[in-house]
Order: sequence, then structure tokens, then C-alpha cells
Amino acid sequence: MTNKYESPLSSRYASDYMLGLFSSDTRYQTWRRLWVSLAKQEMKLGLPVTEEQVAELEAHITDIDYEVVRLREKEVRHDVMAHVYAYGIVAPSAAGIIHLGATSCYVTDNADLVIYRDALKYIRAELLKVIANLAKFADEYKAMPALGYTHYQPAQPVTIGKRATLWMQDFVSDIGEIDFALENIKFLGCRGTTGTEASFMDLFEGDEAKIDEMNRGIAADFGFTECFDVCGQTYPRKVDSRILNALSSVAQSCYRMANDIRLLQHDRQVEEPFAKNQIGSSAMAYKRNPMRCERICSLARYLMADAANAPMTASVQWMERTLDDSANRRISMPEGFLCADAIIRLAQNVTDGIHVNEKIVEKTLREFLPFMATENLLMEAVKRGGDRQELHEVIRRCSMEATAKMKNGEECDLMDRLMKEEAFQLSSDEIRDILRPELYIGRCPQQVEQFLAKVAPLIEGVEEESAEINL
Repeated sequence: MTNKYESPLSSRYASDYMLGLFSSDTRYQTWRRLWVSLAKQEMKLGLPVTEEQVAELEAHITDIDYEVVRLREKEVRHDVMAHVYAYGIVAPSAAGIIHLGATSCYVTDNADLVIYRDALKYIRAELLKVIANLAKFADEYKAMPALGYTHYQPAQPVTIGKRATLWMQDFVSDIGEIDFALENIKFLGCRGTTGTEASFMDLFEGDEAKIDEMNRGIAADFGFTECFDVCGQTYPRKVDSRILNALSSVAQSCYRMANDIRLLQHDRQVEEPFAKNQIGSSAMAYKRNPMRCERICSLARYLMADAANAPMTASVQWMERTLDDSANRRISMPEGFLCADAIIRLAQNVTDGIHVNEKIVEKTLREFLPFMATENLLMEAVKRGGDRQELHEVIRRCSMEATAKMKNGEECDLMDRLMKEEAFQLSSDEIRDILRPELYIGRCPQQVEQFLAKVAPLIEGVEEESAEINL
């Protein structure tokens, strides 16, 4: 425990990988890697940078003295220049060429792009595990009839597996959003204070080809094949908006699935995993609260709200750059990723251990199935010579009487009533045969099979997985 505030995303929810990716070490070591890459390219292209200077910079990428940085930033009020100063202390022969021709956004923005790209790739891989979990679940229950709902009111039956494909389809759509965001992340490069590359026109004495080669070389060092065609001092903030929109999309899908499971757990049809010694309530020892799904929904609300930060920032850039995005981005972007990571870890845990109470599912369906079967009964009775209008009135009357009993807390007796009606001319066995649940699920099993076949290439080789949740 600490006597200072600590984000719950760090202490309770996010993975070690994501916490490491957004750590100070990763961020500032990436800055130093960027300075090394810049120095290498400048040396290669003929500027006064020596191999010894580059070697000394490379030897001191990880040994960052944060106390030196803190004291220097307190003095100069500039984080990048504080890090340049600290780097120069451990690499004195290269102190004079660190950051040559660059502006602060060379390290801050390019490092962000590297980190965001890697974080999106991780989020994508983890989301595929959720889809793989659901694919296994959907296949297992593709033909198990269950009561359908519209407006959370009883509706035509579906299957447990078919419902899972609705969740899966949302997640597959999210993969598309993430892929689009990844495809459109380019590198900023080293473009100068207003994006004109004027400082490098001076350093390279007007040789534009060398400037392009320098930027291509730096981008390649970090796994990028393209730089943005044009920019101001920063990379286009539309990139942040696109990224947070993709993460928000994941949150929306997880919320939808978790909320469905919460509703179904209320009816005891489906339950999230529940640990052997888990306590559902401090007061009510019998309770099995859907706390994992509730946490998904809670965190998802935060992430969907967080996503509003990026478009507000992108819309007020003030020509080439304004600094009012900086403090906001330091919070909203990392927290968005950490939150998405936490949500997906919970979704992995839930989808790997969903429990179906099959007898409850069957009982719930059979309670309402008689009402849904009345049209089939009507058609069969008409085939045997019955009067459609007369039969319709019998069904209406019996349905109202059965509903009244149900509202009084008694069992549904609609079928018993209809069996006694001479107008139907159907035996009790014939009526029971018409009440087989599998007759009312349409093409659910086939739809599940077709969808899983389509998704199979996306999750080929992906292991179903359950993430350990901290608390």
C-alpha cells in the first residue's frame, strides 16, 4: 500500500504487459532509441556525428537517472530538455549532438506512435482469445433451444449458441476497427517545429533527398514503412481519435455481452464463473453476484466516456500545434489502453467459464413455449378440417385464462386447456409432439455453423484462454 493515490487500472485491473508498455522506462527508453536512430542517420548522411558518439548513446539507453531528470525539469520546466541533459551526462562525448535538428515532438510523438501501435497489436491478440472462447462455447450449444427475448420480453426461441454468435459478431467487427487503426498509423519522423523540415534543409544544405532518406531510415528502425505525408509539429491527432474509437468499440461489445449475461444470470439460466471460496455479498451469504460482468460494464462506461477526449483534442489543434492536448493525452490515451486491456482480460475470464444451467433453460422455455406454439397448433387443426376463426377464438380465450393464472403465481396450463377443447381434434400426444422446442429454433444451428466457418480463419491457431483477474 502507498500513501499516495494510485490508479486502480494499475493496482487492480490491467495486465503486466500493458503496465510495462506504458511505463516511464518504456517511454523514455524509446526516446533514447529515437535519439540514437536520429544520430545514426545523420552520421550516415554526412553530418558531423561520429561512430564513437553513436556507440556511446547506444550504450546508455536503459540507465536513466530519473532523479537527475526530475531536478533538471524543475529548473528548466521542460521534460524533453531535462532528458536530453540527463542523457548527455552519461554519454558526454555525444552530448553536443543529441537531438540535433529535432524538436520535442520528434521523441514525444514518435514514441507515442510506437507504443500505441504495439498496444493495439496486443489488444487485438487478446481480443482474438475472447472470440476463440466464444467459438468453442457457441459450437457446444449451437442446437440447445432457449427462450428468445425482444424488449426483454419472451419471444421466439433461439439457441444458446446462436446468442453467443451475436456477441462474437460484434467482436469480429471490433477486430476490423483495430485493423483499420493499425493500417493508418504512420510515423511522424523528424519534421521540425512546424513540420516544414526547415532545420534539416539547413543541416543538409538543401539536399531534400537526404531529408527523405533520413526519415525513411528512422521510420524503418521502428518498424514503420511510411511517414505522414504532411504534418504540423505533431502527428495528426485524428490518429488518437481513431484509436480511442476502436477501443471504445471493444468496450461497447464487451458491455453488451456482459449485460446479457447479467440478465440471464438473474434468471439463473447462464452464470459467469464463480470461484469456490468467492463471497457474493458481505450480508447475504447465499448470493452469487455477477461481479465480473458488472466490472466489465463499469469499466466499459469509463472507456466509452474516455474516447470523447480524442475528438475534442483533434478539433482544436490551432494551425500547426497547441499544447492544450498534452496534459489530456498523457491521461486519456494510456488510461484508454489500460482500461481496454482490463475489460478484455475480464471478458477472457468470463467467456472461458460460462456455465449454462440447462434444466433452468429448458424450464424457462417450456413455460412460454405453449403460447408460441399456438400458431402451429392452429395450422394443424385447420388441416384436419377445423374452422380457423373458431380455433383462433378458442386460443385467445384459453390464453387469457392461462395468463391470468400465471399472473396469480400459478403454473401455465394453456396446453391442458387446449387439450380439452373439442374444436382442436388433436390428442394430447399430438399436441406434445408439436411442443418439441427444436421445432421453433429455425436455422439457429446452421447459422452458428456457417458463422463459425467464416470466423475460423481469423482465430486459427488462437488458444482459448482465461485470464487471471487480480481481485
